Amino acid sequence: MTALGCGAAVLASTALFTGCSGSGPHASRPAAGQGATGHAAPDPRAAEHARMVAAAKRWGLDEVPLAPPPPPKVKPHITARAGFEVDHQEDWGLPPVFTTVPTRNKVVFLTIDDGSEKDPRFLQMMRDLKVPYTAFLSNYLVKDDYGYFRKAQSYGNTLNNHTLTHPYLPGLSYEEQKHEICGMQDIMRKQFGKRPAVLRPPYGNYNQDTLVAAKSCGIKYAPIWNEEVYVDHWEYREDDQRLRRGDIVLTHFRGRSDWDGTMVDDMRRFLNKVTREGYAVARLEDYL
Repeated sequence: MTALGCGAAVLASTALFTGCSGSGPHASRPAAGQGATGHAAPDPRAAEHARMVAAAKRWGLDEVPLAPPPPPKVKPHITARAGFEVDHQEDWGLPPVFTTVPTRNKVVFLTIDDGSEKDPRFLQMMRDLKVPYTAFLSNYLVKDDYGYFRKAQSYGNTLNNHTLTHPYLPGLSYEEQKHEICGMQDIMRKQFGKRPAVLRPPYGNYNQDTLVAAKSCGIKYAPIWNEEVYVDHWEYREDDQRLRRGDIVLTHFRGRSDWDGTMVDDMRRFLNKVTREGYAVARLEDYL
């Protein structure tokens, strides 16, 4: 007795398990945009939007943060901000000091200084919301837990130089300034894998020796900031008290010992404001 084909009644039930009923040149195929079951394939963009909506709600935001545009293919030309020049800065190729990046994109840049507070909820919040930031670290504040900042780095954030001990640099000799900057470069290389090209002078204060020393240590940029955000208020460098395209915003790794709130509270204030005003948060190094 010969074997029966898949269409035989006696094997109709087994065809569901062997799969032979779907073989052959005339077997039905899912329509475009459908999965094997014939249902529409999941839209990854819709799924990601739903995830972001849930994350914004979980962290108490008013809206989902805006996604930044792709990094510019041609980087902006960064020059020293008016009023922040020192003698021979352009001639000697010294790192420019600036508060704003020239860009037509409606973005701002979040920078976070020092490193005393190491709040794991902050790391999770920023990862959940895909908000990039640049950390400027001082060794005396981070040396008790380099691992915290390695985790931040592993999430795609950048770590830069804020000196060894956070001194008022213009009050030091050239050699002392060089030790503060180059010494931190060595720490950054050992602990985080590279010597950064970006330095923020503590307090935003510097002199010509600072920039000459910074250049000798491999520093190419010395950004400061145009606005500073705290848990309960903002401060502005400009009289008109508003955000601008390309502005650098400062905050700090601080918690309840310094503020009436946490870093999560601080970031909630920051993100609600920039999103409400139509700004996305971009990564500073993508524009340098």
